[in-house]
Amino acid sequence: MADKVQGTYGEEQIQVLEGLEPVRKRPGMYIGSTDERGLHHLVQEIVDNSIDEALAGYCTAIGVTINSDGSCSVEDNGRGIPTGIHHKEGISSVELVLTKLHAGGKFGGGGYKISGGLHGVGLSVVNALSEWLEVEVYQNGHIYKQIYNRGVPQRALAVVGDTEKTGTRVTFYPDNDIFETIQFHYDNLKIRLRELAYLNKGLKITIRDDRENPPKHDEFCYEGGILHFVEDLNRNKETLFDRPVYFEETQDENSIEVAIQYNDGYNETIFSYANNIHTEEGGTHLDGFKAALTKVINDAGKKLNILKENDKLTGEDVREGITAVVSVKLTEPQFEGQTKTKLGNSVMRTFVQRTTTEHLGTYLEENPAQAKELILRCITAQKARDAARNARELTRRKGILESTTLPGKLADCSEKRAELCEIYIVACASAGGTAKQGRDRRFQAILPLRGKILNVEKARLNRVLENEEIKSMITAFGCGISDDFDESKLRYDRIICMTDADVDGSHIRILLLTFFFRFMRPLVANGHVYIAQPPLYKATRGKEEKYMYSDEELEAYRNANPGKFELQRYKGLGEMNKEQLWETTMNPATRTLLRVNMKDAVEADEMFSLLMGEKPELRRQFIEENAKLVAELDI
Repeated sequence: MADKVQGTYGEEQIQVLEGLEPVRKRPGMYIGSTDERGLHHLVQEIVDNSIDEALAGYCTAIGVTINSDGSCSVEDNGRGIPTGIHHKEGISSVELVLTKLHAGGKFGGGGYKISGGLHGVGLSVVNALSEWLEVEVYQNGHIYKQIYNRGVPQRALAVVGDTEKTGTRVTFYPDNDIFETIQFHYDNLKIRLRELAYLNKGLKITIRDDRENPPKHDEFCYEGGILHFVEDLNRNKETLFDRPVYFEETQDENSIEVAIQYNDGYNETIFSYANNIHTEEGGTHLDGFKAALTKVINDAGKKLNILKENDKLTGEDVREGITAVVSVKLTEPQFEGQTKTKLGNSVMRTFVQRTTTEHLGTYLEENPAQAKELILRCITAQKARDAARNARELTRRKGILESTTLPGKLADCSEKRAELCEIYIVACASAGGTAKQGRDRRFQAILPLRGKILNVEKARLNRVLENEEIKSMITAFGCGISDDFDESKLRYDRIICMTDADVDGSHIRILLLTFFFRFMRPLVANGHVYIAQPPLYKATRGKEEKYMYSDEELEAYRNANPGKFELQRYKGLGEMNKEQLWETTMNPATRTLLRVNMKDAVEADEMFSLLMGEKPELRRQFIEENAKLVAELDI
């Protein structure tokens, strides 16, 4: 047997990356990605440092500015980064935290007791991934300044002026060699800054975009903190109580804030945070809150003689229609889970459970009328859930894996590996047959729907599961819904909504997205849901055919190709034959798909409630305010 030929591997192959080299070499290890999300993460890292100053009690205002040249500035009125020479390193502390990983005030020494930053690497990472960065520190009556190019200081920290204010201002321009895009999106930053203002009551946070003329500007400051957060989440809904139940408590150096308000909907909306970090996977603080909520409402029901001794409401029963925010701040957070957003500190379970039991229990005892209304609502939810139990069993994956149990109208694909498969939800009866004929049956499945599905925003689970079109989707996808959802059993990696390019098609699409968001949210969160982009126009000149997907594209075509041509406006998918549908909308080599994401779950929740909820006057207001954005409306 011949010996294997191996490459040379000796001491010369061992690389030692100095200073900030590891960050530039492997940026994804530090900021997650180099796409739009990673770009905006840079701003978040600097803001987190300012938030830490606020948590320590020294900062009351933070300002973020997208400058006209495309750079971004973050300024706070905290103490300012220390400017003295570090006794061990022999350079200013400003230069130290900007050029050394894991250098900062978060590793003992009393700099920060509570921190949400990236373990002291935040500012140095931003510096390493910027084409240039300027830092100004306002301290000791002076303005200190230093400039860096791709993480390398251009001169020592120097006094450049005098000032009475204190704080830090960091301005950076992202490195185009690192990032896929260096264009900051105002709304992306605005969403996170507003969230931070809710979570840090009394803290003033502003954002400004100097690229606009006049500049775009928003200011956030909430004296009520998460109480206002819950009120805003429920502003498009009818609520059970006039004001949220709010309480806070501090124990040693740990603190908890909770705000709760029920609405007349059927969905559970609970956001949990630890040190301002959104714990998407929950954790001990959320477990403690849920356990206390169930116990307190059951105890109140028995005290008021609404529940008999053997009656018991479940967690699902008491959380129907709830909107709540649970925010904890602690000295040594331990994060676990797949995305490191699950709090693991066991002490917080006990702390949150005890505090919630005490404060919510007192509220229900002092407000018996509201307590009775809430308990009766929970009992109604329990009855509806009992009625849905049999229907729910039909959605479970077990027992319906065989193809004979799949919907009869489903044209399945031959490939069995889910990661290679996609399913088109075709909400156009006339296009269903065309799509089946035009697809690549190896990996493309077609599920035609008849008409519009149920608006699930206004329905409980038992009604949802009575809808034939929804049942067809649940069975076809194979992953169950709600608490039974299991992503590992999903039969298709891509779920593609394909609807007509008119008002009815848009309505069907939003109904589908509402269903996915409310009952199969991980499909959206993990990038499995797409929107097909069929063409709006076909221009024909002689034998030449050109498809266009927007009015702007049509206008550009007109300007670039003067002369006569025939123009066809596609108002329905059924107007295309199988070859045209394949070429324009289904061929992976030529089609355009829009991936549906969840950049902000809060805004998504609000928008679904507004557009699909029970208040038509709010929808009317939204349409009136946004009508100018619609160039052409097809009816």
